[in-house]
Amino acid sequence: GLSLGNEARAYPLATVLKQSPIQDQVGGVPILLAVGPDKQSLRAFISRDGDQRLEFFQKPGAADWTLIDTSGSEWNFKGCATSGAKSGKCLEQIVFLKDYWFDWRNYHPTTSVYRH
Repeated sequence: GLSLGNEARAYPLATVLKQSPIQDQVGGVPILLAVGPDKQSLRAFISRDGDQRLEFFQKPGAADWTLIDTSGSEWNFKGCATSGAKSGKCLEQIVFLKDYWFDWRNYHPTTSVYRH
């Protein structure tokens, strides 16, 4: 799960693994959750460039781990654009805690659960 502002959200691991990349909004902040090329690592980022919210998709047919945004820029698992209009820019990484549900709920009693 993750916590931004006064809002916390839990993300079931099976859902994240199945739907990656996930785009959501927590505490009014657009976020991106992505599963790494090893299918175990998770990263979370604020998905915007300045005031512009970015949308990401898995690059079709990519042999390596690559996301693409709506401008056509390609992004790596570090959250940095490697080509296209956004080349050289990096997303702000945010803390994402991989934890057991009972622990997360204990520390975030008002958490919501991602269900898409």
